[in-house]
Amino acid sequence: MHKVIDLKVLYFGTPVVLIGSRNEDGSANLMPMSSAWWLGQSCVLGLGDSSQTAANLRREGECVLNLPSSAQVDAVDALALLTAAPQIAEYRLKQGYRHERRKFAAAGMTELPGELVRAPRAAECPVQLECRVESATALTGGGRTAFEVSVVRAHVEESLLVPGSDHYVDPVGWDPLIMKFCEFFGDGRRLSPSRLAEGWQMPGRLPAAV
Repeated sequence: MHKVIDLKVLYFGTPVVLIGSRNEDGSANLMPMSSAWWLGQSCVLGLGDSSQTAANLRREGECVLNLPSSAQVDAVDALALLTAAPQIAEYRLKQGYRHERRKFAAAGMTELPGELVRAPRAAECPVQLECRVESATALTGGGRTAFEVSVVRAHVEESLLVPGSDHYVDPVGWDPLIMKFCEFFGDGRRLSPSRLAEGWQMPGRLPAAV
């Protein structure tokens, strides 16, 4: 039996992405997000317009999509309630967000330069996709933008490749960090508690599986 309800959150489960970009002063920014999907060599990123990353993508026209594994959940969670934007909206302050420009240090990650773009890569992420922004489309309702980016270079940890291939990732060996309704999942189970879920006051939260 189905029930008609007014869903407040539509995060049914997507990979977590750490978007590397450059701030206006040239410093590195690293933002966690999970509104991304791929088709061919293109990816669409859904971002709030008030984020520093959205401003960086508009200005610089490039980024790096760093994909963490489930083992890096703590590093991602450390970034969950941080923003590089100088002005923080009131509702975000209530959720616990604070200003922080040193995102790589906050996550305990190492900044690497891109090879075809200026945006930074995160050395610890098994997959790093250098991208250029192709378009930016305002979404209905305002305050959000869909950025279409094209992948111009992919860096993949060798152990994740199908043996004997330089073109395919082994789906069994690759265990991406997944966000589902503001909670972290990997290897088919719920991982550590999420600061984002706490900030959004998600109901019915259970202790992380052991």
